[in-house]
Amino acid sequence: MRTQVGIIGAGPAGLMLSHLLHLQGIESVIIENRTREEIEGTIRAGVLEQGTVDLMKATGVGERLSREAHFHHGIELRFNRKGHRINMHELTGGKNVTVYAQHEVIKDLVAARLQAGGELIFNAGDVSLHDLDTATPKIRFRKDKAGELQEIVCDFIAGCDGFHGPCRAAIPGTVRKTYEKKYPLGWLGILIEAPPSAPELVYAHHERGFALLSTRSPEIQRLYIQVDPTDDIANWSDDRIWTELHARLETDEGWKLIEGPIIQKGIIAMRSFVCDPMQYGRLFLAGDAAHIVPPTGAKGLNLAVADVQVLARGFDAFYKTRKTELLERYSATCLRRIWKAERFSSFMTSLLHVNMDHSPFERGIQLAELDYITSSRAASTSLAENYVGLPMEW
Repeated sequence: MRTQVGIIGAGPAGLMLSHLLHLQGIESVIIENRTREEIEGTIRAGVLEQGTVDLMKATGVGERLSREAHFHHGIELRFNRKGHRINMHELTGGKNVTVYAQHEVIKDLVAARLQAGGELIFNAGDVSLHDLDTATPKIRFRKDKAGELQEIVCDFIAGCDGFHGPCRAAIPGTVRKTYEKKYPLGWLGILIEAPPSAPELVYAHHERGFALLSTRSPEIQRLYIQVDPTDDIANWSDDRIWTELHARLETDEGWKLIEGPIIQKGIIAMRSFVCDPMQYGRLFLAGDAAHIVPPTGAKGLNLAVADVQVLARGFDAFYKTRKTELLERYSATCLRRIWKAERFSSFMTSLLHVNMDHSPFERGIQLAELDYITSSRAASTSLAENYVGLPMEW
């Protein structure tokens, strides 16, 4: 098999890259180790930056998003039993916070690629990369996991295969540097059948730990509480979860949390991670293969989309002019944005979560920071412009 760009991974990065390349007349093939049902059925969070929303609409995959997403003008920071609204729309000149789950983005992109005749190979096994430092890098895999070994010869390979995929490891250790921080906290997330308890996202700081209230649909809501990342979900009965949510989210203003049946729950650990460089030979990493952010800043999917916009521009320039300058600058261009997102995500995590090892002084500083952000227009504006998404830098 022969293609111009071989893409490993059918997450937001790989699918959006393939979609953008198609619009530019560039061929691609996507290899994914999960089934279509698995990637479309795995329920994931989804807070989209304004730039991500604009790109989806501009490239023809935003129709369902426009109809079904929740467009919020702000978020609420809640501490000391009181809510404080950050008006993102006003502070950023009309930008919004869009809540549209990641698996819905994936559904839209898969449908667009199949409708356009794009080639997606699901349920691939034994994926490996070869000859990356030549003009004809190759991807080998087994179709349906146990089938005959097949090979795709490419001009370039895009590694969009997530944190645990084979692409990042294909960059030699002598070339690759990684930066990582593991946080001593995790999120216990639940999905419930209930109407929204609040019109916008609520980020709550409480002495018992952080809590987050998020909307998925008029009937389904997503909520999180800070827990020990090594805890066992079996230790968390529904009653215990609701007790913590009520305690951490309640206010002196009469706000009430609406309960409902819990249909999903689990615990995730949190880390920050960056790989530098994001390219080697004809291989380019994008999305979680190259970087991970804690979810507090809502940057994961958006960074993946930003990466592939840069990469698609580089491929377009190469095929139109045979110039490689944009591709050569790919890592440097992306990493500038990535480190800013890492900074913001780390800041939001430190701002809102409770570190049980902190002294009373350190906790006082944390509350002072929250008070400053919610009482200073300059500080609120800084938070808002980072949250809705910084401008693309080419």
